[in-house]
Amino acid sequence: MNLKKFFSELERRKVYRVSIAYGIAAWVLAQIASLVSDSFEAEPWVMKMIIIILIVGFPVALILSWIFDFGPEGIERTAALDDSEAEQSNPISVKMVISILVVIILIVVGSRWSVQQFAMGKKGPINSLAILPFDNFTGMESLEYFSEGMQSSLIGDMQKISALRVPSKTSSNSFKDDAASIPEIATELNVDAAVEGSITCMGEDSICVQIRLVRAFPEEQQLWVQDYRIEKKEILNFYNKVTKEISREIDIALTPDEDRLLAKSRTVNPEAYDAYLKGVYYWEKLDQISAQKALKSFQLAAELDPEWADPYAGLANAWGLFGFLGFLPRSVTLPKVYPYLNKALELDPNSAQARYVAAILAVWTEWDWEKGEREFLRSIELNPNDALCRMYYAHLLMILRRTDEAYEQARIGLDLDPMKSLVLVLYGVVLRNNNDDVEGAFRAFEKSLAIDPNSVFGRGNLNDILMEIAYREGDYEKWIQLWNEKVTTGGGWTQEGAEAVLKVFKEKGHIAAIEEMFRMNEIHGNKCFMSSGVKTERYIKLGSVDKAVASLEKDLEIRATFLPYISPKYSYYKYLKENPRFIAILEKMDLPYP
Repeated sequence: MNLKKFFSELERRKVYRVSIAYGIAAWVLAQIASLVSDSFEAEPWVMKMIIIILIVGFPVALILSWIFDFGPEGIERTAALDDSEAEQSNPISVKMVISILVVIILIVVGSRWSVQQFAMGKKGPINSLAILPFDNFTGMESLEYFSEGMQSSLIGDMQKISALRVPSKTSSNSFKDDAASIPEIATELNVDAAVEGSITCMGEDSICVQIRLVRAFPEEQQLWVQDYRIEKKEILNFYNKVTKEISREIDIALTPDEDRLLAKSRTVNPEAYDAYLKGVYYWEKLDQISAQKALKSFQLAAELDPEWADPYAGLANAWGLFGFLGFLPRSVTLPKVYPYLNKALELDPNSAQARYVAAILAVWTEWDWEKGEREFLRSIELNPNDALCRMYYAHLLMILRRTDEAYEQARIGLDLDPMKSLVLVLYGVVLRNNNDDVEGAFRAFEKSLAIDPNSVFGRGNLNDILMEIAYREGDYEKWIQLWNEKVTTGGGWTQEGAEAVLKVFKEKGHIAAIEEMFRMNEIHGNKCFMSSGVKTERYIKLGSVDKAVASLEKDLEIRATFLPYISPKYSYYKYLKENPRFIAILEKMDLPYP
């Protein structure tokens, strides 16, 4: 091949000029396209397609310039150069060398720029992300509730997207005081990316916030950052806006329903929003004193902005918690729950939180399984990333003996929020009563206590399962020790009552000890407390089937909260399945036969 002839031919056919002109034009067009796509908030695939077209067009332009000539007379095929002309052609000039170098530089720079642009456009695959705790850079330490509330609100909006998995605040905040890197956090939470937020200023009417989107793998990389100055009355719209912007950045397509929900616009009374965030802050602590503070804050928010659904949903949830945890009798709490719940649904039928509360009430108060499932499914549709909703729905499926479905929903719930103590406890209950996986349940309860050593639910369930294992293995010494620890550390027994049972155990054995538990309960009442569920279990251990069933019949009259759990496949109540009176209870509750 004659290189001199080849390069001369490139110059004659104006390939150099075309390449230089194309490179400049492509760069200008790409810049214009980038500005236009940002202005019109075009989908990321639009910019990707433009870049691909420009890259593919380069060799096409070179081929066309080789074949055709563009002159005054139009487009003509370039005439071939005969050998005599080639011999007479000038040697490679300095001008030609410079042109070649310019072309090479343009190709290299253009390709590198194109690849970078393409990579920036390709934000995925990101199918899951964690919303990390917001930093408070205002210097106002009293704003902890506000920064936590903003994080909760953004999580709530992001969790509405079905194609995106977003762990709860509890899991994200498990690294709050940890120096772990984003890749480490992402590995622990099994997510692809993280969102960091910072409150940089706080005024009477506005706040300054910075939001950052960071990819975790293969290495930590900031994908997107945006600063906002938000009027406090517009803050609800801010969360919707950020959710849509992040979804666009990571190429997550919203469903029509999701797009409609996030397009809703609403102003809010700033003082009401402030009170609501305080309510959320206190309610998440799940203790009686904090729950009382939450009630007051939600009530204030509802008074300040009576057309806003969220405070009413918060009130319904908080009052329900008081009754569910036994802080107050349900005869006191239920008349409070329903009016607030109805008001929340009247103002916003698409409130996932209100639908969740409606589902809880339908199952554990009304015993309306169809309504409960309908409300659970609607809440999950509105917020597919709510781990607690998934877990309680799993419990309903477990109660209805739909064991495979129950385990699947429990597994999804655990994946959504693996660092939340209550989620782990509820998961352990499913493993124990739905799958007879005692060892798996033990590990779940143990992990829940490792996360929250003060968890009453974790401690109680772990103790119960250890007692069950000891009793099954005939280790009654260990069983009575575990019982003593449970009842004397928040279990409602005086030391004297517990010691009386221990004395009988040492003298007469475990059966006599159980009989003594009943005797002490009858004599001392709440000082030696036994819940109705525990009483039934103890009667079963004594072989007193009639007394066990009689205890359940009393619970049926008062509609005890725990009573739906007589149905799961591997519960203690399986020992009663042949009893006609027990079967009658199942029929009255419309529960499946064992």
